[in-house]
Amino acid sequence: MDIEMLKFDEKGLIPAIVVDEDSGAVLTLAYMNRESLEISMKEGRTCFWSRSRGELWRKGETSGNVQRIVRITADCDGDALCVFVRKSGPACHLGTDSCFTRPVFDGQEAPGFSMDALLRLIEGRKTEKKEGSYTTYLFEKGLDKILKKVGEESTEVIIAAKAEDKRETVYEIADLVYHVLVLMAQAGISLEDVREELKSRHVIDEKVKQEKMT
Repeated sequence: MDIEMLKFDEKGLIPAIVVDEDSGAVLTLAYMNRESLEISMKEGRTCFWSRSRGELWRKGETSGNVQRIVRITADCDGDALCVFVRKSGPACHLGTDSCFTRPVFDGQEAPGFSMDALLRLIEGRKTEKKEGSYTTYLFEKGLDKILKKVGEESTEVIIAAKAEDKRETVYEIADLVYHVLVLMAQAGISLEDVREELKSRHVIDEKVKQEKMT
């Protein structure tokens, strides 16, 4: 679709929904004008128009949390964009993986599970304290308490695995993963950070395989 066919509003702006290419999570809603869209397409990274500052804004220019564009699609009316990205670091200025972490309404239909959704929920408990929440309790107690729980759960995994009890091992691994996600939220580490680290190790592994073959 040609840019000329897009419908910018009376202020010359078009809403841009930024989506994580790997997880499918909605990261943020921003706005682009024609110039910022052209810059985004030319540089392959998101550039928006800041309505509050009245100027161009390249995501990650100061924070380093750059969003590399995979593709951009327009809706059926051509008056909204979906920008699919692979990001480095959190998308939100509050340090969360997504801007959309504040619960407004929970319907009766149970949401589908994903690790990204769980981390967003945990991050939401850090920014929006919920009375009676165990996750909120961990954040209130601080890093030492979180690290203690990670250590305890790691031990439980080892004990269950040593006993060759698959069901118990799965149960304890789930506990460990949850507490590691709490630690990640506390430390400002995103799943994308971990994915990127694993990707870099995969490349190294492939190089090792090639060296062994030669």
